[in-house]
Amino acid sequence: MSDSKDLYAVRERTGNSEHASVDEVVELVFERAQHPRTDHHDGHLDEQMATVVDTYGTTPVRTVMHRVLVDGTPFRTATQDLEVRNVDGVRIGTTAGQFLNELNAQDDE
Repeated sequence: MSDSKDLYAVRERTGNSEHASVDEVVELVFERAQHPRTDHHDGHLDEQMATVVDTYGTTPVRTVMHRVLVDGTPFRTATQDLEVRNVDGVRIGTTAGQFLNELNAQDDE
């Protein structure tokens, strides 16, 4: 079994300055929610986040991403006390993880 610290390669968990920070992930999610990519295979994630951000606002979405990426909270549990539907917690967590991987891959190039 892998160390839970390795669950997400986000700077706040790993301590590695080469990994993207949770703030970088949040910024990318919000940027793409405002300007969804129409010609990209992950464009559907942008559109989902646009809907989620419109529905809940930026603060709860940011909190869910932090809970998932930094605290290692399961997607559905990360919505607790935020009035965010569990299914949207899954959408937020999935997108945050995907975009984190993308940011870290860009840094490896």
